[in-house]
Amino acid sequence: MLSMKNFSRARVALRPVLRETRLVYSGYFSGVTGNKVYLKPENMQVTGSYKIRGAYYKISNMTDQQRERGIITSSAGNHAQGVAYAAKMAKAKATIVMPTTTPLVKINNTKRHGAEVILAGGYYDEAYQYALELAEKEGYEFVHPFNDLMVAAGQGTISYEIFQDLPDADVILLPIGGGGLAAGASTLAKLLNPDITVIGVEPRGAACMYNSVRNKKVTSLASVETIADGVAVQTPGDKVFPLVQENVDHIVLVDDEDIPNAFLDMLENHKMVVENAGLLTIAALRQIEAQDKKVVAVLSGGNMDIITMSSLVQHGLRNRGRIFSFSVLLPDRPGELLKIAEIIAAYKGNVIKLEHNQFVNINRNAAVELQVTLEAFGHEHKEEILNALNEGGYVPRCCTGTSVY
Repeated sequence: MLSMKNFSRARVALRPVLRETRLVYSGYFSGVTGNKVYLKPENMQVTGSYKIRGAYYKISNMTDQQRERGIITSSAGNHAQGVAYAAKMAKAKATIVMPTTTPLVKINNTKRHGAEVILAGGYYDEAYQYALELAEKEGYEFVHPFNDLMVAAGQGTISYEIFQDLPDADVILLPIGGGGLAAGASTLAKLLNPDITVIGVEPRGAACMYNSVRNKKVTSLASVETIADGVAVQTPGDKVFPLVQENVDHIVLVDDEDIPNAFLDMLENHKMVVENAGLLTIAALRQIEAQDKKVVAVLSGGNMDIITMSSLVQHGLRNRGRIFSFSVLLPDRPGELLKIAEIIAAYKGNVIKLEHNQFVNINRNAAVELQVTLEAFGHEHKEEILNALNEGGYVPRCCTGTSVY
């Protein structure tokens, strides 16, 4: 269904617009996984994701009449920017339907390329249905974000570049939403090296392709629930599904809870901002059953708003025990706050926030509540501080009121 000729044509067409995203060797991930890990940083691509590949290739092959009718698509953000950019280059009008939950940075960047943005539906599939209705009503040309073989051919050109930088790669990790990237990149990878292992990665709360492969037919989810908005798809593409079935060796699932840790790993060790969907391959690195292999993790995009970044940092730090909160009850008398401060200082805890609540109890002489947020070096250090408080006669509790022990 996709031949080497298809990919070769896409590669030639894309040369004028793509930014070179050379593989980056990761000493950190190599050390923690026992493999030689390389990153394919498509978060640094034009428009901030790999999606420019498929969108540009598709639109570059349209006739003048098709472009004159106007172009429409539905997207959670990255495909939207790819279509908007490609339409601007082709001097065509672009209308983009995006879910209402789309991060602001993706909306603004799409508008910046000259496209009209319409927000509709709470997730991708609802936006998709609305876009189809508009396309039929207005006569627009619809550019599907994943269920299109020409789009998949454009996305698949990633594999040319992976083997160009690392001819003896053993494993490629690809995030999966609707299946366009996985179909294109896995098919070309197998054409270039039939022995390569291709692993798809999905969030557990949006595992439409995992379920489809397991059921041996396209299967829709009743709902999706994941912070990886770029892959929050209910139904994979029926046109690309056979290619995924044939060329993706297996699919692993990632919990949303693992994504903040992956975000911190990328930020601290590689100084890269990678969006939630792009972090799936990083979160999966510790899951794959491989040792001493050359593993390439595709970072599909980096379009993330500041609020989401802030939330990921906070969750990641709490997951690692580097920030934690507790409360203690103190008698309302001078010197009690100092005693707590001395214990924390003795164990080198760093106070971030402190709140002294005298109104938690009607009898202020009996107790006031002190809520504290601390910075620590990790879970072991956190436990040292909490144990010291307990031994000092205080009972640290979670701020919800339950004991931390």
